[in-house]
Amino acid sequence: MLLNITALTKTYTISGKLITALNTVDLTFSENSFTCIVGKSGCGKTTLLRLLSGLEPATSGTIDYGKAAKIGFVFRNHADAWLTVNANIAFAAKNDPSLPAAPDEKLLELLGLKAFQHSFPAQLSGGMAQRTALGRTLFQNPDLILMDEPFSALDYFTRRSLQQMLLNLFQQQKKSVIFVTHDVEEALLLGQRILVMQEGRIKIDQRIDMEYPRQQASLSFQQLRLQILSAIEN
Repeated sequence: MLLNITALTKTYTISGKLITALNTVDLTFSENSFTCIVGKSGCGKTTLLRLLSGLEPATSGTIDYGKAAKIGFVFRNHADAWLTVNANIAFAAKNDPSLPAAPDEKLLELLGLKAFQHSFPAQLSGGMAQRTALGRTLFQNPDLILMDEPFSALDYFTRRSLQQMLLNLFQQQKKSVIFVTHDVEEALLLGQRILVMQEGRIKIDQRIDMEYPRQQASLSFQQLRLQILSAIEN
């Protein structure tokens, strides 16, 4: 067991009104797994990630981190403008003496950033900046990677390229990933498991048995797409 959550709940009070962002959620995640979370805006997807990452405390419930001793969080286009690609990726080394001072060439090659290691974010495309953000997380060698709509601001072709890169990383490095997206097709291309959230609860927990790489035009892919879209809309 990588991670287990029991009766996890998060509430806020806004203008005197109690808002339940997460409502008694029970989930277990296994090692070397890729889980995608989908649902309408405000359903609790990002709140769940923030609680798992420790960025926010839960109102009630428990998180048993099991074998997920180190967790990395990939934000959207999170790269410091005044640092080079190398310095951005190795940022955590400033506070962790156990980490090397700079990323090795293998990681840079894996991310397709070797030729850009001395560049600044302003000199990079959106896709390269997002690779840098992912590199910053991978550099810390986390057991679990949390990703909150990391590719949503990118064009279709860049997004597909980064989806494939992420799958390669998942398969080669045996990392576990929890990936929030608003794009059902992206979830089906990437996830071994898809969670549909609605009003702070898990509405559907769907295993995806299709082998990689997945074909969007296949009948099984489209049937699952319609099934998940229906679950989100109804």
